Amino acid sequence: MPKVNFLPDNVTVDVSKDENLLRAAMQGEVHISATCGGVGTCGKCRVVLEKGELETTDTELLTDEEKKKGYRLACLCKVKSDAELRIPVEARRGERAVLDRLREAAAFGVMLSTEDIHALVDFKVDPLIQKVYVEVEKPSLSNNTDDLSRLEQTLKKKGYEDLSIDYDILVDLAEKLREGDFKITVSIMTLDNNHTIVRIDSSDTTKSNLALAFDIGTTTLYAEVIDLISGDILGKASDYNPQISFGEDVITRIVFSVKENGLKKLQKAVIGDFNKLAKEALEKSGRKIEEVSIITAAGNTTMAHLFLGISPKNIRQEPYIPTVTHWPAIKTSKVGLKSPKSSRTFVLPGRASYVGGDVTAGVLASGMYKSDKLTLYLDVGTNGEIVLGNKEWLMACSCSAGPAFEGGTIQHGCRATLGAIEQVRLNWEDHEPMILTIGQAKPIGICGSGLITALAELFLAKVINPRGKINLNLETKRTRKGKSGAEYVLVNKEDAKIDRDIVITEVDIDNLIRAKAAVYAGITTLLDNAGITIDDVEQAYIAGGFGNYLELDKAMLIGLFPETDGSKVKFLGNGSLLGARLAAISAKAHKELNDIARRMTYIELSVDPTFMDRYMAALFLPHTDVKLFPTVKKLMEGGG
Repeated sequence: MPKVNFLPDNVTVDVSKDENLLRAAMQGEVHISATCGGVGTCGKCRVVLEKGELETTDTELLTDEEKKKGYRLACLCKVKSDAELRIPVEARRGERAVLDRLREAAAFGVMLSTEDIHALVDFKVDPLIQKVYVEVEKPSLSNNTDDLSRLEQTLKKKGYEDLSIDYDILVDLAEKLREGDFKITVSIMTLDNNHTIVRIDSSDTTKSNLALAFDIGTTTLYAEVIDLISGDILGKASDYNPQISFGEDVITRIVFSVKENGLKKLQKAVIGDFNKLAKEALEKSGRKIEEVSIITAAGNTTMAHLFLGISPKNIRQEPYIPTVTHWPAIKTSKVGLKSPKSSRTFVLPGRASYVGGDVTAGVLASGMYKSDKLTLYLDVGTNGEIVLGNKEWLMACSCSAGPAFEGGTIQHGCRATLGAIEQVRLNWEDHEPMILTIGQAKPIGICGSGLITALAELFLAKVINPRGKINLNLETKRTRKGKSGAEYVLVNKEDAKIDRDIVITEVDIDNLIRAKAAVYAGITTLLDNAGITIDDVEQAYIAGGFGNYLELDKAMLIGLFPETDGSKVKFLGNGSLLGARLAAISAKAHKELNDIARRMTYIELSVDPTFMDRYMAALFLPHTDVKLFPTVKKLMEGGG
């Protein structure tokens, strides 16, 4: 049985002869980028063969020079012998250190501080599971009432009536009472005015009550430790979602989930990483997992299903019906998370297949659901998730932008990691670029925010026309014909960390224009369904990691967003994690999340006859009707 060693992780995997190399990497939980799901079309699962023999299907996605240097596409290789492979930097998962970075300002729009965000919603600390210290009357010959009845009588005096008790707790009740000399702490979960005893400690542990808040992002995972006495964040940790190895977007993961053991592998990956992140965050805070009573988790509908090991296959096929959108309280041990058996996991409710708990969480965190102001909420990723409304009404929709803004379907696209190009400027005279990378490291590719600024700058400098076609007649060596057509050289090979030029191709530009057109069409269709225009919107929130680094003026310039007053726009940050945190500390917030999800009117864009017309009209920079973008029109006419 051949052994395959993956560098720089130095992970060795035993595989059967003729095993697919990408599958071997997945078996060893070694990440190699593969945005096409392993069908050999994206060219991103690049590896370098250092030793051994592979049977390789030829591909034009690698140059002859690269093949001589040992480059291969993992999905097109079969293992023939013991082998050693190096994963180049552009195919790795990325550096964790960049996940928690903060940006201080954005071009137009307001970056909200932590204090600003807290001011939006002010929930008092009142968690769903609370600890109550009681002293139960000891039994005697004259008071021979059973232990549970005497406990219930004691708790009734504290205001808890009609109590139920978990079977697991009942089994240990007598021992716990006597172990603590009838002085105990009772953990009580209150849901819909129903009280359930979920834990008993044989001492006073009321000052030790913690929650874990999780954000189940498609690309990244976040965990926070929260004190349920003060509401303070005690520790946090983050990492890239290991499910990326099975597909970079929700659709490829749904496809993988229906394969043999696919669902189990996807759940095991995400639960395993959350266990690691919880341990890391608890160690940072100097606390223990035994203190955790509550876990809250927010994610899109597919990610929530995978988190709990529930098949999401019907989300992908018409009529796009998830198994569940409003989740019951779940015993944490059933999920596989390492936490006391008494703890409960609460997955935040969603509205539909493509408007999940991450969006509901953001609506809660923004406070728009109780605001007088007409508000637009937007989270741009693989899907553009959009909510419109105020305290009177809420409407939501989701448009499939595709993975372009997250680096997928883009030749040199990558996640926002060390060395990713995040800002681009072009000289209008000689068309030379100026770039800024994350961490000021050598470039490895270009991430979502960089792609938007690059597209805007190429358009402003007239390197591309409104249709996205590259002008090859410019007096510059930056534009040229490449393997997939015309391209612009953003970084020469000698200046890059990877072994080739970093380019933006006409195919890339076309994918970006399609993605921005979908988002713009989604926003304007939702506005039209509400009978209003962008000028009627009084405030807008942009959420998600992508939004944190977005240059709003450039997004408007390419027609990603309708042109509007930038002072109306606020960058919320990670709305999903904010909402999960609020649900952890407050029973009221938990109730309001369910109310928000039920209040939202969902607009299914696939059956809206105007959506496709709006989408087609937006397949230009910035739009076929440039009058909708007066600032851009002025720039195009040379008005400066």
